[in-house]
Amino acid sequence: MSPSLQTIVEQIQQTSPWELAALLFGLAYLLLAVRRNLLCWLCALLSSAIPIVLFLKAALYMQVLLNVFYLVMAVYGFINWRRGQTEAGDVRIESWTVNKHVTVIVLVIIASALNGWALSRWTDSPAPYLDSFVTWGSVVTTWMVTRRIIENWLYWIVVDGAAAWLCFSQGLQALALLFIIYLGIVVRGYFVWRREQVLQSKPAVATPSV
Repeated sequence: MSPSLQTIVEQIQQTSPWELAALLFGLAYLLLAVRRNLLCWLCALLSSAIPIVLFLKAALYMQVLLNVFYLVMAVYGFINWRRGQTEAGDVRIESWTVNKHVTVIVLVIIASALNGWALSRWTDSPAPYLDSFVTWGSVVTTWMVTRRIIENWLYWIVVDGAAAWLCFSQGLQALALLFIIYLGIVVRGYFVWRREQVLQSKPAVATPSV
């Protein structure tokens, strides 16, 4: 067995049942989100609630706040997806304008730069700017998912790719592998949503009366 693979196996073996449950619920959330299934938000709720307790015990308060945000977004996402359902019961998919994307990207870069500067100045973070980018990118992209914005999948490609490199560079090979798996799912998610968006944009064909 190669050293990297052995490290991944050892890290998985050291994972607590609660951490493993959170990872599995997170994976289920992503797979169900691709299918636009409302149950994805229940999985998101569980995958966010479990880490809150774990991070509180570890005194990682920023991660606690981030998961509280995810918790709120899980509730909001369920409500918004219910409101955005079509007559057929599907979740209607939306898009943002180019100007809105530019604005959001600039804000993420600014927030990441300021947050990264603060971390580099007042903490011992080994990757302050990359860590900040992954955090703020995740916040914005999660918001996009709740709003049913199709481009969220393109954002996730960048954010998950950055997260995979962050974990790999810090010796967290198991988490890096998880984010690589996420990458494959989000790529599929974009094409699935794109196909459905095209179908939703087609005018309904009226059924002739008899």
